[in-house]
Amino acid sequence: MLTVNGREVVVSNPDKVLFPAHGYTKLDLVQYYLAVAEGALRGAGGRPNMLKRHPNGIEGEFFYQKRAPAARPDWIEVVTLRFPSGRSADEVVPRDPASLAWLANLACLELHPHPVRAEDLDHPDELRIDLDPVPGVSWDQVREVAGVVRAALDDFGLTGFPKTSGSRGIHVLVRIEQRWTFDEVRRAALAFARDVERRVPRLATSKWWKEERHGVFLDYNQNAKDRTVAAAYSVRPRPDATVSAPLTWDEVEDAETADFTLKTMPKRFAEVGDRHAALDDRAHSLEALLELSARQERDGLGDAPWPPHYRKQPGEPTRAEPSRRRRTPSRARKRE
Repeated sequence: MLTVNGREVVVSNPDKVLFPAHGYTKLDLVQYYLAVAEGALRGAGGRPNMLKRHPNGIEGEFFYQKRAPAARPDWIEVVTLRFPSGRSADEVVPRDPASLAWLANLACLELHPHPVRAEDLDHPDELRIDLDPVPGVSWDQVREVAGVVRAALDDFGLTGFPKTSGSRGIHVLVRIEQRWTFDEVRRAALAFARDVERRVPRLATSKWWKEERHGVFLDYNQNAKDRTVAAAYSVRPRPDATVSAPLTWDEVEDAETADFTLKTMPKRFAEVGDRHAALDDRAHSLEALLELSARQERDGLGDAPWPPHYRKQPGEPTRAEPSRRRRTPSRARKRE
């Protein structure tokens, strides 16, 4: 039993090993999130969170859980989210360190917040730029594209806050005014991805289909409704327990994913604090990116493919891999 800010949190089976390579236990995970709680709550607090649980550690099976467990303390806040499928779920909204400890006890390694506040579920307050390297692309190239992202954001008058994903990529967060719908934020993200691709076409791509991708993919669809990414300070299910580490732009050039782990991050946090402490200081307008989107559309670049489980969108191109589209006419002629 832990007492966290006056709340009692039960840690069941605290000695259960979640990371066999280093022997990190469930209690280690709980204590980690308490050590970085201020930063973790800045990233995921006040937002509905999907749960990703590893009850038997990273070498066992895991599962995603949208609905908050029925058996929960009365101080765990939930909010009802409605999804594109038409279904709904009550998702957990962490507000304090005790709620982070409670989530860690469920073996939730990662925090997966939606880009909205619990008080306004229809208007995102965060633009998410996800740099996702295709297999074989080096970390150096990811960092190089991150530098281009920074320059592009500056050109549009936007301030981005970078962090390692804790895996192979980099995320850049932009705090935005709560004025736009999910579809509008996604269109802004798509326009931005295309602009970065235009600047460094050999290094980056906005192409959705994997067979067309090269270099670093800017995943604009991470801004679609019901999509989440691992939040800052999330522990990733990797042998070394790497974490999603907030960085300054000056740190990006030399940062290595392996530098930031469940073991090392608490010391860094105590020494330098949260590198994203200023994230909420200013909310930006998306008007410049939406104007860019409109120009791109006039030039023939309309919408781009959505993830497969979303309904077909107005103006969306054919939802099939290019190679499959090329084969279809020849098969039709053969049948004739």
